[in-house]
Amino acid sequence: MPIKKAGLKDRKQTVKRTVHNKSQKRKIHDLTKTAEKLIEKKEQEAVNKVKEAYKAIDKAAKNGIYKKNTAARKKSSLMKKLNKMGK
Repeated sequence: MPIKKAGLKDRKQTVKRTVHNKSQKRKIHDLTKTAEKLIEKKEQEAVNKVKEAYKAIDKAAKNGIYKKNTAARKKSSLMKKLNKMGK
């Protein structure tokens, strides 16, 4: 447990950031899984879900929640699956 005021404040900020980052990662996970399920069923709505997931992943990378290469890998994986659906 921190003793100084600055330590207490830092701890509060860390907890707040952690909660926010986890919620964003959860949102991306849910969007990705939904898109993958729609791709498996070969539904056209999958394209819209992939776009939503792309947007969320890009925002997360911009805000430092994901590293640049992690975001690129997630987007690439999603797009590969979507392209397979078309064939």
